[in-house]
Amino acid sequence: MSTPFTTLPADAPGVAARRCFQLTDVVGSTPTVWIDAPFSSAGRGFWAKLEGTNPGGIKDRPALHMVEQARQRGDLEPGGRIVESTSGTLGLGLALAGIAFGHPVTLVSDPGMEPLMYRLLCAYGAEVVTVQSPAACGGWQQARRDRVAEVLDQHPGSWCPDQYNNPDNVSAYAPLADELHAQLGDIDVLVCSVGTGGHSAGISRALHQHLPDLEVVGVDTVGSTIFGQPARPRLMRGLGSSIHPRNVDHSIFSEVHWVGADEAVSACRAMASASYSSGGWSVGAVGTVAGWLARTRPEGTRIAAVFPDGPQRYFDTVYNDEFCAAKGITVGAPPLHDPDEIDRPDAVEVHRWTRCATVLRPAGRES
Repeated sequence: MSTPFTTLPADAPGVAARRCFQLTDVVGSTPTVWIDAPFSSAGRGFWAKLEGTNPGGIKDRPALHMVEQARQRGDLEPGGRIVESTSGTLGLGLALAGIAFGHPVTLVSDPGMEPLMYRLLCAYGAEVVTVQSPAACGGWQQARRDRVAEVLDQHPGSWCPDQYNNPDNVSAYAPLADELHAQLGDIDVLVCSVGTGGHSAGISRALHQHLPDLEVVGVDTVGSTIFGQPARPRLMRGLGSSIHPRNVDHSIFSEVHWVGADEAVSACRAMASASYSSGGWSVGAVGTVAGWLARTRPEGTRIAAVFPDGPQRYFDTVYNDEFCAAKGITVGAPPLHDPDEIDRPDAVEVHRWTRCATVLRPAGRES
């Protein structure tokens, strides 16, 4: 049973009767806004689904859904510990689910987690464990997963959502797809960042029931191995991967873009000042690609882009001039140029914004 927010009694003096919300009811029903500036002229833009208006971001949805499904199946017993690897956003959702359903939460992260995120997660009652070195194969992500396995062994009856491979991470996004369809009607192109693969697969599968001709464009980060590039150290968090999540459905994508930190930061800052709708690394990368599609596709093409979070947690990274200078990030005008083009995702190693219209499932992906 979810813990309700407290409200004044309906018969209190001067207080009209109100609905008493459950904690889980605060997730979903997020707004969709139109964005053209700074990427294109008025009327040639895209619709952005602002998932940052959820308490913790887009991953509140799968966090609650995965926990609810595990409880129903008996995989997660009452009071059992939830243990998972996270760079931050899913951690916020699992902390919310832990409070709502009465479960302690242990989150395993790495030194790249922002101090703000670490403190927020602790404030929400989660235990945060930080791994100190990357794995030889799979980098920080694999090191975190290895530590998750150790924590699970230390706590009998604990449970890991395994966001990379859990099909509940995909089905959790059907309500988001329904919201988009109700808000926009016909959609020609859906633009999604890709990390665990959950929201790109879940939204597109549900939308295809209404829109069989929907085109899906994937947005990855330079240094990610999801679409066949070599795994490299990655500055941008929230998208990309050093492993091959089973939830990534390569068959749904008509093309993929790898976006670099320079383009993402410049896009984030330009959107913030032009439209007040912005976010972090994933939002900057998605905005870069959606803006380019709005400029280059035929006028009237209806483009929907999913913005996974808001800007607040990135005040000391994306929006910090000193951080950007220290990391060699060039902050300039919004990316209004065309991306580089390659014929195959494994043709050359990319180092900046690059597009490929051939999408293949990489060799070595987990089956």
